[in-house]
Amino acid sequence: MKKIIMAGVCLLIMLTQNGVSAQAAETEVKATWLWNPWMIYSDEAGTLAFLDSKDVNKVYVQIDADIPVDVYKRFIEKAGLLGMTIYALDGASDWVAPKGFTKQDRLMNWLSSYQQGALQAQKFAGVHLNVEPYLYSGWNTNRAATVKSYQALLSKASASTAAMNLPLEADLPFWFDEITYKNIYGKGILAEWVIANTHSVTLMAYRDSAALITELVKNEVAYAEKYGKSVVVGVETGETDEGDNISFYEEGETFMEGELAAVTAHYAGITGFGGVAIHHVDSWKTMTP
Repeated sequence: MKKIIMAGVCLLIMLTQNGVSAQAAETEVKATWLWNPWMIYSDEAGTLAFLDSKDVNKVYVQIDADIPVDVYKRFIEKAGLLGMTIYALDGASDWVAPKGFTKQDRLMNWLSSYQQGALQAQKFAGVHLNVEPYLYSGWNTNRAATVKSYQALLSKASASTAAMNLPLEADLPFWFDEITYKNIYGKGILAEWVIANTHSVTLMAYRDSAALITELVKNEVAYAEKYGKSVVVGVETGETDEGDNISFYEEGETFMEGELAAVTAHYAGITGFGGVAIHHVDSWKTMTP
């Protein structure tokens, strides 16, 4: 027994020396976005049953200040018993507007108050931001300033979450590896900067085949490997008019699960790959088998 324990200690030391984060050693993520938190208000049991039936182990849950905090507390506690971790989800493109940070401040203030009033089993495990600055008008009129504002926002979020001892995550489009920046944050590639300055990112790699997905995310997985972080690969299940190869809506859930398994197999043993995420609970629930 002592030999086994010592071997484990030696392995942990080797991983630490090689810069591999604790995140990389965790169980691979199977996550989803729960954008409609009123689901847990009106049908907590049904929502938990659905998530459990899909082997979800991580849920990004939208924060709505109109929902009683006790609803979140009960949901998180029960989800925890099923092996799920719950992250506080929020964000909008106008958060990068000149005074948009006030909306992020509201989230952080709400979350700080919530965490202080919750038992350990009822607390959020982290913060997950979905800002999408490219949907803000400034992305086209003054991209450099908008990118800088986005970086400032994430830097501010990092300080706020650190004060609460919570990890910070962000959703990222797959094409941020084509966006560069040169400002007070230095110069480089935006995708790499976000990965380096968050705990983990979920890539919105919205394509409907493993071949397309693995190609789209390879740079981000490499960045994650470089910084000892992890990338979770997200896919779409909703109906869309953006093209035939965007969502698994047409192919159905069985086909999707097969493609996700292929993506996971492709990145087996790569510490920069952290798992998969399905966007999102509402559309996933109504998918064809």
